[in-house]
Amino acid sequence: MTKRDYYEILGVSRSASEQELKSAYRKLALKYHPDRNPGDKQAEEKFKEAAEAYSVLSDPEKRRLYDSYGHQGLSGAAAPGFDPEAFADFADVFGDFFGFGDLFGSSGRRRNRPQRGEDTRFDLEIELQDAIFGKEVEIQVPRLETCPACQGSRAEAHDGWTACSACHGRGETFYRQGFLTIRRTCPQCGGAGRILRRPCRQCQGEGFVRATHKRKIQIPPGINSGDKLRVSGEGQPGANGGPPGDLYVFIIVKPHPVFDRRENDLHCTVPLNVAQAALGTEINILTFEGVQSVKVPEGVQSGETLRLKGRGVPHLHGKGRGDIVVHLDVRIPRKLTREQRKLFEQLRETLPDESDPQEKSLLEKLKDYLV
Repeated sequence: MTKRDYYEILGVSRSASEQELKSAYRKLALKYHPDRNPGDKQAEEKFKEAAEAYSVLSDPEKRRLYDSYGHQGLSGAAAPGFDPEAFADFADVFGDFFGFGDLFGSSGRRRNRPQRGEDTRFDLEIELQDAIFGKEVEIQVPRLETCPACQGSRAEAHDGWTACSACHGRGETFYRQGFLTIRRTCPQCGGAGRILRRPCRQCQGEGFVRATHKRKIQIPPGINSGDKLRVSGEGQPGANGGPPGDLYVFIIVKPHPVFDRRENDLHCTVPLNVAQAALGTEINILTFEGVQSVKVPEGVQSGETLRLKGRGVPHLHGKGRGDIVVHLDVRIPRKLTREQRKLFEQLRETLPDESDPQEKSLLEKLKDYLV
């Protein structure tokens, strides 16, 4: 019987790309798969036909021969036709549909592939001055390390491993289902192809031991609580020879007794008595770079602020620094001596009574002027 054209079977043009071939074959295979069409011989034949067409057209050399000479051109190549073993190369076409990861035998191989280790988190508390100027600190990070006795093999040096009797070391088992040859990960060894006979006595068969690793960390100026530093390759070790994960150091800046950080500015509160506020004064602010004298103008009110430019926190990975913002808190004395009371009474006589309802406010005077 004359074979149908492979391009016609898949429903694609002769210039179809690899992705178009794969997409067309996937649709046909899912449509005519025996699990979806139990007992349907016609669907089974179409499923085989589509598999044969894709096995030829997905191979560049076979496709070249077929395009040039048709079916006759394949007589000297690998015998065309439906080959159940060819499904081992089609796992990426189906993904996990119908459990094809096991059907193609990819599950066992994937399990034994090198795997990257997990990332490790370490919370580091630092002082505010360390966040301002930066600092090198040494931390001790608990983590797993490759067992020095078994070098990560998990077994004793001699006859620690033995070949799996169920799969004979292949990591996969095979059985027939209709016209298909099914591969599945060996349930006895989990795809490893071997059984742990004598676990390493030092790591109890884990392949890793718990240890504390010392590492120096450079704290950059301007860092803040919630920021994190990434140290490549200092996380947990990988499995099956895979690379280690990374270490992430999360920064926690301790509260300061004087300064409150707000972005890159440092805020503090300085108390003043009424005389200092009324007459003006000079105060000393203890900054992280020494004592700084600040002039307070006369007549300041409680809640007003003064700024020390460029004395705050540096911009992380940038230029410039924030300011120190001084909040002035005018304190009213709760107790007065006899002499202080007399002076305040004299002062009261010379000052306007702000609470007198007869005294019009500035707003009221402005309204009178505009009327």
